[in-house]
Amino acid sequence: MARDSRVTILIWDKNHELLDTPRPPFFVFDNEDRYRQKKMNKLEFIHTDEATYRTKSVKEKLPIVGTVTVQAIRNVKTEEELLHKLLLVIIAGCLFGAVCAIGGGYFLAGRALIPIKKAWDKQQKLVSDASHELRTPLSVIQAKTDLLFRSPSATIEDKSMDISAISKESRRLSKLVSQLLLLARSDSNQVELKKQSFQLDQLLQEIADHYGEIASYQGKNISLNASLPITFSANRERIHQLLVILLDNAMKHTGEGDQILLSAKEAASSIELMVKDNGPGIAESERERIFDRFYQSDKARTDAEGLGLGLSIAQWIIEKHNGKVKVESELGNGTAFIITFPK
Repeated sequence: MARDSRVTILIWDKNHELLDTPRPPFFVFDNEDRYRQKKMNKLEFIHTDEATYRTKSVKEKLPIVGTVTVQAIRNVKTEEELLHKLLLVIIAGCLFGAVCAIGGGYFLAGRALIPIKKAWDKQQKLVSDASHELRTPLSVIQAKTDLLFRSPSATIEDKSMDISAISKESRRLSKLVSQLLLLARSDSNQVELKKQSFQLDQLLQEIADHYGEIASYQGKNISLNASLPITFSANRERIHQLLVILLDNAMKHTGEGDQILLSAKEAASSIELMVKDNGPGIAESERERIFDRFYQSDKARTDAEGLGLGLSIAQWIIEKHNGKVKVESELGNGTAFIITFPK
């Protein structure tokens, strides 16, 4: 049987003297005591400046010589160096893994905090804007009420303007609180929309008839383009609210003689609604912000008064129905809100 060339056999006599062997171990002759093993049948390691040896000794009986100690000794320097390098690789890998884990954790934590920070900033802005909007009608109501108390003998006719202002601001305040409550509930997913099938064309006709009368008083015209019966599965109340918001927005931003178009068309897998007017239009720089809460477009181009919450609610209704909205507008050429819902 072939023997490992790195294994050297040493034979020691009963006096612990090294006997000659066919392969003289030259490295042993320099210091025999270092390589002389005292324990039998047990692996031991011998460390020198040049190498590390692993050794094991057993007792044997040989003819003529008698009882001897047979010692197998092997140079394990290569394995030791390999293990040392492997240890360095493991340590380096652990350090690299720790750095990657810390860096990755920090990065992922930052990414995870982005929506939380945005939600917090959005909430802070909502509270700030809402406080500002609530302060205005409350200040008017308080001021007008104080004026009424200063003239206790005055008649209702004398103070009709103050009473009218209080009534107007009270309605504005009530509308603002209702809208804020709806948006707050929508942010916390507390509003569940129950969907059922209804005739969308009939709903459009009802809204067009109602707003048509209001528009005629203002010298405007509302036209409807939805002749085919369209069955839509959605929350009828919220779709009605969406269309009213868009029509009300179009009414505010159009003048006497302007046209407003309300249309609906059905495709194989979608339903498209459109509210279009030929008003002053929206600047490109403002289109991305018109759905922000409390944002109002340049008031220099319109006399319309609003709270800046209607389009935010409209966007929420669209998203709750898995729809998408596209705004097409050009200064001086009107605006079109195009909403696409999956059937």
